[in-house]
Amino acid sequence: MRVAVTDIGTNSTRLLVAEIAGDGSLVERERRTAITRLGEGVDASGSLGNAGIGRVRKVLDDYQRVTREQAVDASIAVLTSAVRDSANGEEFVALLREHYGLEARILSGDEEARLTFLGAMSERSGTDTLKTLVIDVGGGSTELIVGVRDHVDFHVSLQLGVVRQTERHLHQDPPSEAALRALRRDIRTLIERDVPLRERRGVDRAIAVAGTATSLAAIDQALEPYDRERVHGHRLELTTARLLLARLASVPLAERRKTRGLHRDRAPTIVAGVAILIEVLEAFALDGFEVSENDILRGAALARAADAGYARLGLS
Repeated sequence: MRVAVTDIGTNSTRLLVAEIAGDGSLVERERRTAITRLGEGVDASGSLGNAGIGRVRKVLDDYQRVTREQAVDASIAVLTSAVRDSANGEEFVALLREHYGLEARILSGDEEARLTFLGAMSERSGTDTLKTLVIDVGGGSTELIVGVRDHVDFHVSLQLGVVRQTERHLHQDPPSEAALRALRRDIRTLIERDVPLRERRGVDRAIAVAGTATSLAAIDQALEPYDRERVHGHRLELTTARLLLARLASVPLAERRKTRGLHRDRAPTIVAGVAILIEVLEAFALDGFEVSENDILRGAALARAADAGYARLGLS
């Protein structure tokens, strides 16, 4: 079965076209990412703006051509924090269904956590019994999921995201020390409020997915062009993340855009993203994380194939 999954998030719109076999194995055929900033201003206005919707539609026009060329059996779209939090989210979903023919749905926090964990853990060995924290830093929310193999023990969707926290705190260029302290204090407060202390202890490792984590891996290795194979599985220490935060926050946006390994469109929000990752690691008493390219896109593709009765949904 060939499945196309479009992840329409607060900061980016991404596409995965994958071939899924009956045993649940997956082969990627196409993967694309565009920074569309759909959630721009949602935190203040409560609604998706016309500019953000227009940027997403332009990208979807291109993705639609790709999926037609790939002759997919199913084309789905998953929508997360920005649409979930907006007053006109359902109208946007209706547009996606009617204009693009997508099986589009707004994911609940529970669904987003399950699919993210499924994607991140999908290549793990059957003998892997480490208790794992999966961190998904998005534009409007951050998903924290704790479990072993294919079983989720705890998850939470924090109202923390790179767009949301940038708009709330980082108004100077470069950000002031006071703004950075306020940003990190805000992040820490939300983590401590929404994640019980018992859940923040006893975790063996962290796996981080999505744009902030993959960008940090690329920056750490000075990758130009971006190399998915070198990013996937890269280990980033907490001490390195702290150094990178100091480096990225110390320069104005124009200079930050020139950082080797960082996509220029992620430069406006990368400082908030790194701060979130650091605060999560510190809250869980972890000294680093592994970066994974396997995320909600992969999880949604596997789940769709299983729902169609085509693939057995198991983690290999």
